[in-house]
Amino acid sequence: MKGQSYLILALIFALIIAIFAVINVDPVQVNFLFGTGEAPLILVILLSVLLGGLATASVGAVRYFKLKRENRKLHQQLSAKDQEQKEFQSGSIEEDTRTDDAENSASENV
Repeated sequence: MKGQSYLILALIFALIIAIFAVINVDPVQVNFLFGTGEAPLILVILLSVLLGGLATASVGAVRYFKLKRENRKLHQQLSAKDQEQKEFQSGSIEEDTRTDDAENSASENV
């Protein structure tokens, strides 16, 4: 449900941006670092939104992959700890069995 609400909000936001861009079709002067040019405002608005979305998505992707790598590392550590615990418990059970066998044989000898 949470993912659907994000998708609906994103679609509503995209629709508002598209309407806003279509209303503003007048040519404007754009100043670049290396010069100036003239472009329709609709292209400037859409390009700005697209570049902002790409920047946001790239930051989110970097964070996602960092968290995924950390999650994988923690799962490996947890698996190693579980394996150590199983080995320890199986060693304790074998030790208890040997102790019980020794006690039983000692009581039989008495």
